[in-house]
Amino acid sequence: MGIAAAREGLLERLYWLIKLRWLAVLGAFCTVLFVNHGLKFKLPIFPLYATIALLFMGNVAFFFRLIRLKNKSALSMNRIANVQIAFDLLVLAVLIHFSGGIENPFIFYFIFHMIIASTLLSRKASFLQATLAAVFFFAMVNLEYLGILPHYCLKGFMIDCQRHNPIYLGGVSFVLVSTLYIAVYFATSIANRLKQREMALNISNEQLREKDNVKSEYVLRVSHDIKEDLAAIQGCLEPVARGITGELNPKQLDLIQRATRRTGSLLFFIKALLEITRMKLSREVKMDYFSFSETLSEAVAQIASKALDKNISLNLYLEPGINRIRGSKEYIQETLVNLLANSVKYTPRNGRIDLKGSDKGNRILIDISDNGIGIPKGELPKIFEEFYRASNAKEVERDGTGLGLSIAKRIVEIHNGKIWVDSQEGKGSVFHIELPK
Repeated sequence: MGIAAAREGLLERLYWLIKLRWLAVLGAFCTVLFVNHGLKFKLPIFPLYATIALLFMGNVAFFFRLIRLKNKSALSMNRIANVQIAFDLLVLAVLIHFSGGIENPFIFYFIFHMIIASTLLSRKASFLQATLAAVFFFAMVNLEYLGILPHYCLKGFMIDCQRHNPIYLGGVSFVLVSTLYIAVYFATSIANRLKQREMALNISNEQLREKDNVKSEYVLRVSHDIKEDLAAIQGCLEPVARGITGELNPKQLDLIQRATRRTGSLLFFIKALLEITRMKLSREVKMDYFSFSETLSEAVAQIASKALDKNISLNLYLEPGINRIRGSKEYIQETLVNLLANSVKYTPRNGRIDLKGSDKGNRILIDISDNGIGIPKGELPKIFEEFYRASNAKEVERDGTGLGLSIAKRIVEIHNGKIWVDSQEGKGSVFHIELPK
């Protein structure tokens, strides 16, 4: 897994280098245009534009080469990274030669390439690239100094041409080359330290995931055993509460009914805990195509009787185009039912609940709105956390698991969707769910 992640990271950085090169092509073109027409420097325009065109075509070639490298080894990617940087250094040297040589202040752009090389390559390869940059630079300077290559003086920028000034040549060369190596040393040191920290964090995260899985498996086993025992207790209490085992006096009946209610609440909590634990442990959820409009209607039908008991108006609105989507019907329907049940629970008598499904092209937006108690503004960021219940919800309904919304959030995220809420205390809430079709 670590090797694959490193390969993906290197591939991502190589694509980043491709993007930088497009900017370099544009920047070089605009600079030459400005220097030639704006500053009126007499530079060989054709060789400069030809070199920029070479950079453009080279970037196109590297791009298509990267597409073919997606499933290749890290070694192949390192090779193309070395080739790309070497190509960039050569192009930069040629551009500088045709635009003033050692007099061109852009010679210090060699340093940028060393920093980029240090983020992509090993320390040894980065120092080799620094050496290659020094070779290109010295070759350009010496060939111009000896008259083998023509020197294009930046008249107007420099008072006198400096290609025959040994003090200037030596000073600039020493500063540039030493800076190249110093930049590589510091950049690779920082990059290596960051990589080590990243590896340590990845190891720690993996250990935490393993511990979390062990904890979840333990909770799953214990919760399952508790659920069976509670179900057995409830199975014994219900016949007694109904008087099947004999008539009870009022005090006995009250105690049995309390025990039955508490057992039911515990069973509900254990089932919710089992559900969220299973979802944490499961790597995949079985998905298939199903009718989303039917699922919405079924969810409303399940809650209709509870809404009727409180004389709450429950309305369903569906836009055309909402039909089949791919996902887990059971999980999505359970999420809708839980959210509607919460709305019924925390909406006063004679209230209103609206469930609206909107077609958003390749996605579906579900809005569940009510005019209930709402959620305090300061508690909105915590509302989807496990075991969290809003303070005003506890006042209305003392019993509750605080797991319903966290389960809903996990289900929506498994489907690559989003869930969020808009709410105002005392005026109601609107839960939004966005799902891909």
